[in-house]
Amino acid sequence: MTRLYVAALLLMAAICFGLGITLPIIHVEKLYFFEDTPSLIEIVGEMWEAGNWLIVIAVAGFSILFPLMKLAIVFTTAIAPDAKLAHSPITRFAGTLSKWSMMDVLLVAIVIFAAKTSGLADASAQPGLWFYAASAISGAIAAGLLKRENNHSTDFKHLNDASSEFKK
Repeated sequence: MTRLYVAALLLMAAICFGLGITLPIIHVEKLYFFEDTPSLIEIVGEMWEAGNWLIVIAVAGFSILFPLMKLAIVFTTAIAPDAKLAHSPITRFAGTLSKWSMMDVLLVAIVIFAAKTSGLADASAQPGLWFYAASAISGAIAAGLLKRENNHSTDFKHLNDASSEFKK
């Protein structure tokens, strides 16, 4: 039954991730005349065109590529728990970095707060931010359920091994 929950959460995470990076994440209104509602993909594209390659690498890497990699690893672990990828060092590395999954949402919240308190601009969260957050949360829950199930099945395997040794 846990596998069904994991599958549903991973499907939700994938859909929400796609929506989260393509829908607007923030609405900024400056001096009542200028408005902008960029998506994460648009932000990366605009920074690329401006020549800010280091920022593009950081934002695209941690906001787009890393979450995709993490979803792929969790998905692979869910459908093929005995695959090499499920037990590779990259899986442990992804688990370590997953603690930073909500950093982008926090940064956008700080930008919104800063814009509102500066008085020069008004900013508000848009659906892309909420979908992105939902993707991070549902992916983390799926990974946690999968890890708990794998640890639980490993515990029973050790108990079965111990009981077979005891019977000899």
